[in-house]
Amino acid sequence: MTVADSHRAVEAVWRIESARVIAGLARMVHDIGLAEELAQDALVAALEEWPRKGVPNNPGAWLMLTAKHRAIDQFRRRDTYERKLQEVGRDMELRQERAEAELDDALDDHIGDDLLRLIFTVCHPVLPTEGRLALALRLLGGLTTEEIARAFLVPEPTVGQRIFRAKRTLTDKKVMIDLPPPGELPDRLASVLEIIYLIFNEGYAATAGDDWIRPSLCQEAMRLGRVLAGLMPAEPEAHGLLALMEIQASRIPARTAPDGAPILLLDQDRSRWDRLLVRRGLAALGRAEALGTLGPYSLQAAIAACHARALTPEATDWERMAALYRLLAHVTPSPIVELNRAVAVGMAHGPARGLEIADSLQGERALRGYAHLPAVRGDLLAKLGRAEEAAAEFGRAAELTRNERERALFRARATALLPAHDRHPDDPAASG
Repeated sequence: MTVADSHRAVEAVWRIESARVIAGLARMVHDIGLAEELAQDALVAALEEWPRKGVPNNPGAWLMLTAKHRAIDQFRRRDTYERKLQEVGRDMELRQERAEAELDDALDDHIGDDLLRLIFTVCHPVLPTEGRLALALRLLGGLTTEEIARAFLVPEPTVGQRIFRAKRTLTDKKVMIDLPPPGELPDRLASVLEIIYLIFNEGYAATAGDDWIRPSLCQEAMRLGRVLAGLMPAEPEAHGLLALMEIQASRIPARTAPDGAPILLLDQDRSRWDRLLVRRGLAALGRAEALGTLGPYSLQAAIAACHARALTPEATDWERMAALYRLLAHVTPSPIVELNRAVAVGMAHGPARGLEIADSLQGERALRGYAHLPAVRGDLLAKLGRAEEAAAEFGRAAELTRNERERALFRARATALLPAHDRHPDDPAASG
């Protein structure tokens, strides 16, 4: 195996195993920052040794064992080994051999519990959203600071500062690396689900930049969603979020043209949807439904399933979708949910009914600067034959969005609604 092959193997193993290694170390040392440093030391050792000695048969265990030895060395060098033992309730007179054996056990057992503790800690609501996102991708996803910066189109030093401040906040606030008590579980779980879905959404419909989709972020969010659902099989919303992401991700192959231009849902070639992801998403939705009352993510998954089950746009059960949106608005009132309901109502009961809902949202502060409000109004106005007003709304939407692909789409729709003599010769719709 060449050095390059070894390095690729190290990177692949790190992406899969790093969260487990960090989780096990964090429970031992009670410090996420130190746990990551120790895991990174193990990564460096792998990069040095694997090209010479070959990839071990169990590379994840190799990283874990190496990191454990780094932890013991840290305690020795800092002359705090006995203090660390005292902090975790061990007898001061325990011999080091026994301590090392217990540390081995600590790393080998309860890996699932350790990982769940780490997930809840890095997504703790005491952290700002940007900090939770960056820390989750760093510690749970194994992404480098550079990769996170590239994914979110922000400078690398900015991401580094977010990660640093998040770790410091967890330390300063004395956040325990542990599962939340039962009374706090719903709010803490909501924070975890929010972060995973924010990662997915940034990949599915990028808020800024030149790309409409960033599939790598979608893949990372779905991986985290599967881990969470596996660790918390009795939580319906864990399955609901996974269902929502998998059903939405099934459309990714059909969401863009060969040149990268967006293709709207009703215009997509549904034969290009990933039917395996659809089946997996519907199965996850079934698990959520079997566990009890549907929460916001499960309801959104049920809405997405209305599209997934329809082989053509005309076959979509728009009335059911409108009813589900009404229920979702009751569970989690939100202007964005109401805007989506306007679309479903417009399809189920006519554009005039949908426009009434959309018009009622124009004074909402939360939707100021939100490009999809004028875009939805433009679509409904166009269906009512009010082309000039519709074109103006699409023009507003183009000004508000920060995504270049979306801006081009809105401009093209505005241009197509204008009389031919008002079109610029370079506009996509000028030649019909």
